[in-house]
Amino acid sequence: MADTLSHKLIAAHLVGGEMIPGHEIALRMDQALLQDILGTLVMLELDAMGIERVHTNPSVQYIDHTLIQQDNINADAHLFLKSACERLGVWYSGPGNGISHPVHMERFGVPGQSLVGCDSHTTAAGALGMLAIGAGGIEVAMAMAGEPLYLPMPEIIGVHLEGELPDWVSAKDVVLELLRRHGVAGAKNCILEYHGPGLAALDAMDRHVLANMGTEMGATTSVFPSDEVTRDFLRSRGREADWHPLAADPGCRYDRTEHIDLAGLEPLIALPSSPDKVVPVTEAAGQPLYQAYIGSSGNPGYRDFAVVAEIVRGRSVADNVSLDINPSTRQVLAALINEGHLSTLVDAGARLHQPGCNGCIGMGQAPAAGRNSLRTVPRNFPGRSGTREDSVFLCSPETAAASALTGVITDPRSLDMAYPRVQEPARMVVNDSWFVPPLPPERARGVSLLATDNTPPLPVLDALPERIEAPVLLKTGDNVSTDDIMPAGAKVLPLWSNVYASAEHTFEALDPGYVDRARQRGEAGHVIVGGANYGQGSSRENAALVPRLLGLQVVVAKSIARIHWQNLPCFGVLPLTFADPADYDRVGQAQTLVIDDVPGQLREGGTLRATLDGEPLSLEHHLSPRQIEILVSGGVINWLRQRPTPTTQEALS
Repeated sequence: MADTLSHKLIAAHLVGGEMIPGHEIALRMDQALLQDILGTLVMLELDAMGIERVHTNPSVQYIDHTLIQQDNINADAHLFLKSACERLGVWYSGPGNGISHPVHMERFGVPGQSLVGCDSHTTAAGALGMLAIGAGGIEVAMAMAGEPLYLPMPEIIGVHLEGELPDWVSAKDVVLELLRRHGVAGAKNCILEYHGPGLAALDAMDRHVLANMGTEMGATTSVFPSDEVTRDFLRSRGREADWHPLAADPGCRYDRTEHIDLAGLEPLIALPSSPDKVVPVTEAAGQPLYQAYIGSSGNPGYRDFAVVAEIVRGRSVADNVSLDINPSTRQVLAALINEGHLSTLVDAGARLHQPGCNGCIGMGQAPAAGRNSLRTVPRNFPGRSGTREDSVFLCSPETAAASALTGVITDPRSLDMAYPRVQEPARMVVNDSWFVPPLPPERARGVSLLATDNTPPLPVLDALPERIEAPVLLKTGDNVSTDDIMPAGAKVLPLWSNVYASAEHTFEALDPGYVDRARQRGEAGHVIVGGANYGQGSSRENAALVPRLLGLQVVVAKSIARIHWQNLPCFGVLPLTFADPADYDRVGQAQTLVIDDVPGQLREGGTLRATLDGEPLSLEHHLSPRQIEILVSGGVINWLRQRPTPTTQEALS
């Protein structure tokens, strides 16, 4: 039987379950990726589990988000994470090395291996032919502790590429075209598997752009073959020995198919404030510009910066525009310096920032309120830039650079110049001294965690009650993101490791009164009602844990994004959907939801009988038996402490 590459990768790591779409499967994870803002919670969770040394190899902790050291909090967190790495057997990539996703590809990515990360854009490693999946930190901690990663078996969408990209069109336009067609939830519980002759025209970092932003469609991950393009990437980094070919079998069949003729694409742009509000750049052209931002995991390749340098060479950025250059990795920055591109950017008037996530997560480069910012980042959710009243567009480096020169949103094809084609250097800088390897076990045992007041122990959560009777404290619309639930930015993001401090900011943009109402209810509990695709975006588990700390017992929505749906029961929150989506309109804030015999109903089947202000309401869950027992226990940590260590297959049955 001819298999897709996705099926081959899953089969090679399958330790439980059946590969039937929608059925829960268990996967062995080879590698683990941690970023700093959620890595602190992962380290605290591993400590709470009593783990002495992690099983995934390599496991790598990156410092890429908390780079603004306006006080001691972020610097203290870096020391805490370094001590945790030493104690647990984890690699440490310190401040300045760059964004976790491209750095991991450069240094640790291996075709055919599996990778789990506490960042939704972990999927970017699929560009190398890896099975790379983003998850909540608690599930990453479990995988690092030797547990499988559990998830619904995805459908496989085959994305057939043919042709070559025309001048002034690049990889960002390809993924924006997919978002234009399918929206932010169009690939939920699916893998996007790219194939076809058009792949030959996309280098490894072009593929990274597509694999990274498949997450914006809700995809479980994206997968590319490991071919000569992959080999060239690894060779240029001195790692050709890690390469081996991987591809789908000829004639394999996909669950769904998509076709893109690269030659027929044009420059595209996502309007504020959602990645799927995509139109041709020509439709937005002429709007005034305040900022053009180059970088992030959404466009991290050398080419993405070098092409901007060539576009602005000998010219000056418009005097009303801030051109912000955010190098993705120290390796890319070194190459830009060596090839002369950095001086070109500086001469044109660009502002240079340190390698890292930076303004993509609202850590610096926040735009002026209401002013247009063109960014090559993967997301433009409201307020994510660090400015609540922002106006962020997503676009390619070419479009951002052209617009920076003219001072208005500009179709790059209108520039009076030939399209500059740039090539990555044949040899990229490799320096192992930038990374701190794990300590040997005999030395690691003597290391103490450098905890601070901002890294307190995790709260102990109560078991799921037999009966839930609680009011609806908040009702939201569609596409509420985890940014809406737990904001980032320079003010709040440093507090993420402290769930008690960050709790004060829960839902602050959507409903500033939510925290006070939740505290008034306290342990009596409350309910949140959401629209479609509730919890989209970042994998941040604190968007589940912190509302739980405030008394959240149930989320009822039209639909719930995959990672958030998995995070909720991990912290004892019951995720439900309306059996009839029209019932969403029946629900009002302050109405009371009652569910009797909650554990019994969950174990009986997928439908729960409830009442809303005394009127019958039918709700559904899609939890596996394993997830139900986690939920009933009050979360993963309670479950792990209580269980008699079943086999993986027993957990799935």
